[in-house]
Amino acid sequence: MPGRWHAAKPRPPRTCRRSGRCCARCLAGAAEPRHWYAGPLDGRNDHPLALFYRKFGAEIEERRVDDFQVDVLVVGAGNAAACAALAAREKGATVAMLEAAPEAERGGNSTYTAGAMRVVFNGVKDLVQLYDLTPDEQRDVDFGSYSADEFLDDMGRVTNYRCDPELTDILIGRSFETLKWMRTKGVRFQPSYGRQAFKVNGKYKFWGGLAVEAWGGGPGLVDLEHKAAVKAGIPIHYETAAVSLIEEDGVVRGVIARHKGRKVRIGAKAVVLACGGFESNAEMRTRYLGPTWDLAKVRGTRFNTGAGINMALAIGAKPHGNWSGGHAVGWDMNAPEFGDLEVGDNFQKHSYPLGIMVNANGLRFVDEGADFRNYTYAKYGAVILSQPQQFAWQIFDSKVLDKLRDEYRIKRMTKVRADTIEELATKLEGVDPTAFLKTIKEWNEAVMTEVPFNPAVKDGRSTRGLAVPKSNWANTIDQAPFEAYAVTCGLTFTFGGLKISTEGEVENTDGTTIPGLFAAGELVGGLFYHNYPGGTGLVSGAVLGKLAGDGAGRYVAGKN
Repeated sequence: MPGRWHAAKPRPPRTCRRSGRCCARCLAGAAEPRHWYAGPLDGRNDHPLALFYRKFGAEIEERRVDDFQVDVLVVGAGNAAACAALAAREKGATVAMLEAAPEAERGGNSTYTAGAMRVVFNGVKDLVQLYDLTPDEQRDVDFGSYSADEFLDDMGRVTNYRCDPELTDILIGRSFETLKWMRTKGVRFQPSYGRQAFKVNGKYKFWGGLAVEAWGGGPGLVDLEHKAAVKAGIPIHYETAAVSLIEEDGVVRGVIARHKGRKVRIGAKAVVLACGGFESNAEMRTRYLGPTWDLAKVRGTRFNTGAGINMALAIGAKPHGNWSGGHAVGWDMNAPEFGDLEVGDNFQKHSYPLGIMVNANGLRFVDEGADFRNYTYAKYGAVILSQPQQFAWQIFDSKVLDKLRDEYRIKRMTKVRADTIEELATKLEGVDPTAFLKTIKEWNEAVMTEVPFNPAVKDGRSTRGLAVPKSNWANTIDQAPFEAYAVTCGLTFTFGGLKISTEGEVENTDGTTIPGLFAAGELVGGLFYHNYPGGTGLVSGAVLGKLAGDGAGRYVAGKN
C-alpha cells in the first residue's frame, strides 16, 4: 500500500532511539515510538509487515502520526530536495524528507520533466565524466562545448540581465561538479539526442548548450535519487504536507505537518524548504501573475501550491525575484488541468521554430525563429495565453514533418491533417479561415528562399516585409500534406520565491538569515526573470539543493 506508514521486523522491547525504522513492538506499545518510516508494503498480503498491520492496525492508525525528531528535515521530495537530503546526510546529519504527494506521484515537478541538464562542459573530455560514450560517438558526434561565459551570457540575455549575480555565479560555477557528485550517488546521465541534436550531412550536431539529460528523463532521475536516499538511510514520508514552521526565539525548530488529516509535529535542528513554487494554486497565480492565469494549465504536479513560500513569509522571510513571471510553454489545448505521468512532458509542442503559429484571428503573433527553442519556449506560453481565447495552432508542411520532436508522435494530442491549405483552413477549429488563408499567402511570398535552411544553426533564413517577422528557419508552407497542432499555455513553475544567501540560508526582510532555515529549488527567487534557458531548472535545483544540504549539515554540526 503506497504511502502507508509501517514498521520493520519485530525486536525485543526497548526504547527506540533510531532515526530510521522503529521496531514492531515499539509501535505495538512496548516502547515509546520516536521516529516513523514511510514506504510501501509491496502489495503483498503475506508480507510480514502486512500481517503485522492487520493484527495491530487500529493501534497503529492511532499512533502513526506521533511526533519525531531529526537533525535535518527536508520539505519536498523532488530533485532539489533529494540533493539537499543527500548532501546533509553526507555531513553526518540524520535526515528525513516530507512528500505531500502519495508515492505514486512522488518527486514534484522533477518527475514530469524530460531530464535535460544545462551544464558547463569543454567537449567530449568532460562529457565522458558524466556518461559513457562509444569510440564512434566520440569521433562522429559534434557535441560542441559550453563555457561558463556562454552560460552567463545566456542567463543574462534571456532574463534581461536581472538574474541574481551571486546565485548565477554559484549555478554556473558548480554545475559540472554537482552533476559529477550526483553520479557518485547513482544518478545516470546520457546524451540528449532526441531533443537537442539534428543530423546534418550524416553527423549529429548538438545545439543550444544542452548535451546532457538524466537517464530515463525526470522519472528516472527521481527514481535513482530516491534509491540513493534509501541507501543512505533517509526515510521519505509520503502524503505528509508541511503546513507551518515551528519557530522559537527566532530560530526554526521544525515543522507542523499533516498526514491524512492528522497533525504531526516534527522537530529538526535545520529545515530545508524544497517543495516548489505556487503554480498549482489558482488563487496565487491570479494574484501574482495576473488576469487569465487562473485559466492556464499546469504541466506538472498538483501539489506545488506555494506552501513552502508562504510558511517562510509568515515568519519574516524576504520575497525575491520575478513574482509576476513564470516558466510557461505551448501545451496541448486539451491536456488535463494538471500533469499526467502517463504522458509526462509530451503534451508540450516545441517544434514551432520549424513552422508558424496562428491565433483565433488567423494571424501570426510571435517570431517563431527568434532564437533556438531553448531560449524562447519558456516565455511563449504566456504569449499564447494572451491571445484571443488563449490558444494557437502550430502549422507545418511536409518539408519539416520528419524533423518534428518526439512529442508530435504521441496518441493524445489535438492534431489535424489536410492535403490542401484550403482544407486545412476548414479544420482549424476556432480560427478565422479567410484570415488564415491570407496569412499563408503573405507568408509564402515573404520567405527568403535564397538562404539555405539549416535547423542546427541560426541560419538567418528569414522573412521580408511582414509585420511580425521570422528571424531564422523560415520555410514556405506549400507542400502537402499539412499538419497543425492546437496549443494553449502550460505553466511549469513560478519565478518568484525566497531570498537565500550564498550558503543556502533563507534571508529575513532585514537582510539577516533565519537560523535553521534553508531553501532550494523552484521556491528560491532571483534566478529567472521573464524567461529561462532550457535545462536550467533541474541543474539549479541540484546545485542549490546541494548548497542548502551542505549548509544545513554544517549548521547542525555546529550545534552538536
